[in-house]
Amino acid sequence: MRTGATLRYTAMRLGIFVASFAVVAGLVQIGVLPKGLGDSNFLWVVVLAIVVSAPLSFVLLRKQREAMSEQIVEKVDGAKARLEAARAQEDGGGR
Repeated sequence: MRTGATLRYTAMRLGIFVASFAVVAGLVQIGVLPKGLGDSNFLWVVVLAIVVSAPLSFVLLRKQREAMSEQIVEKVDGAKARLEAARAQEDGGGR
């Protein structure tokens, strides 16, 4: 079983967001992208970074997302098997 796939995916997704944030903030500072209104500049940069990082994460982290999905499926299947075993034991032991 692949341990840590969820943590790896989350860390990589956060890394893509931080990189996007840095690039967007730089582009806003040099005037390539417009600044937010009044004091909303930080929020503007965060929103733009989310908009940029989401599709990048979707494309770039496909393998990590699949590994995370496999790990989750394995855990759910194991929990189902334990539940069925407990049910079978309860049904067979109570008679």
